[in-house]
Amino acid sequence: MKLRRPARARCSARPRRRHTFLLALLALAFQSFLCLSEARAQDQEVDPSAEEIHTIETDLILVPFYVTDGKRRVTGLSERDFQVRDNGRPVEPSLLVAGAESVGLLFLLDASGSTRETVTAQSETALALFSHFGARSRVAVMQFRERAELTQDFTRDLRAARRAFQIASLPDRRTAIFDAARDAVRAFNRPGRSSAERGIVVLVSDGLDTASSTPHASVIAEANAAGVSFYVIHLPLYAPVDGRLAARRASKGFRELAEKTGGQFFVVGDARSSLDARAEHDLGPIFRAVAEDLQSQYVLGYHAAAAGKEPGTHRVEVRLNAPRGRKLRVRQLRETYELKR
Repeated sequence: MKLRRPARARCSARPRRRHTFLLALLALAFQSFLCLSEARAQDQEVDPSAEEIHTIETDLILVPFYVTDGKRRVTGLSERDFQVRDNGRPVEPSLLVAGAESVGLLFLLDASGSTRETVTAQSETALALFSHFGARSRVAVMQFRERAELTQDFTRDLRAARRAFQIASLPDRRTAIFDAARDAVRAFNRPGRSSAERGIVVLVSDGLDTASSTPHASVIAEANAAGVSFYVIHLPLYAPVDGRLAARRASKGFRELAEKTGGQFFVVGDARSSLDARAEHDLGPIFRAVAEDLQSQYVLGYHAAAAGKEPGTHRVEVRLNAPRGRKLRVRQLRETYELKR
């Protein structure tokens, strides 16, 4: 709105005072508008309880496990159904949560070769996995060729994560899977991570590492120390061997990333589909299997101070109390944990 200046011939002391008063009134109204707008903006932000930042409890040990009756996994148990021993010493658990209640989910995507096309086509299917987890969960995306790049830091915004799945078409380069896996684990070691958050990396790759300087055993040890599990999706490449197509063997340690960190290993495709240029891999069943695996797990936590907090190897055992007349068994994903000084 523009204010017209009164003609000079009509100016007098009273109109000037009135004009000054009107300007002050407009300024006050504008200031009130700004305050009201700011208040409304704050009201429209995400519920503070959903965005609450927790300080990491450095001595909190998280133990993922599941319970089975011999045929299927058993859910619905509570903290009082379990007892914990650390190096044979009873300790008091401080929390028990469902495995999918609070998940930090990082997609680690091979950006080289044919894997790139599959990843781009499956972005919606992959992100649907995130909808199975609790409200306090977060998702991140990291791409890698010779080096890894965190294209989307941890967020609850699926639109941002979706954009991070777009992989540029570049000439084939060397691929450093284990270096990227190490960087993925370290992406979890940042302020703001909830002490009860389960760290999950979904690695999608052809399994051929040609450039890493990091040994796979080092990555596995670092992942276990950080409480991060790998779910590995292998899209193997095929080559002629003795007159037939055979899958090229993945680099040593590729499968162990899943098997030794409490995750799972999946293989997609076969020799026939590798010959069909129009073949499309549906990763939906795999992502659903990952969701079901996490939803049927428990994560039990206790403070190492309760066990004396001695540095070194801690062998942790989770036992069931009276199993209510059912033959239930605990299956731990890990049994040993390393505490540092």
